[in-house]
Amino acid sequence: QVDLVESGGGSVETGGSLTLSCAGSQQAFSSHSMGWFRQGPGKQREAVAIIGGDGSTSYGDSVKDRFTISKDSAKNTLYLQMNNLEPEDTALYYCAAGGRAVDCSGGYSARYRGQGTQVTVSS
Repeated sequence: QVDLVESGGGSVETGGSLTLSCAGSQQAFSSHSMGWFRQGPGKQREAVAIIGGDGSTSYGDSVKDRFTISKDSAKNTLYLQMNNLEPEDTALYYCAAGGRAVDCSGGYSARYRGQGTQVTVSS
């Protein structure tokens, strides 16, 4: 059973934009919170954005004012709009759900996780 599947990654130049999508099961989308995470080459996993069940959002410091997380519960789809991309944003991006955290500053214990989609930003 595949609970979460990401799409929308690709290669862009600095300053470009991408929109990631994460389609999933009803069970995953009924979670307390869902979010986008990333892991760049040689870097630790980083919480990018989290959205709570009430629609509240939290963003990592490095992406604030550039990225926007949203959710369409009717379509069981999570989105991440990424603008003004920088080479430092290059990473494998994946969505996760099932955790209790609604803040990017803490850890996130995901019950569901996708395989990820690669984002590469060239200078």
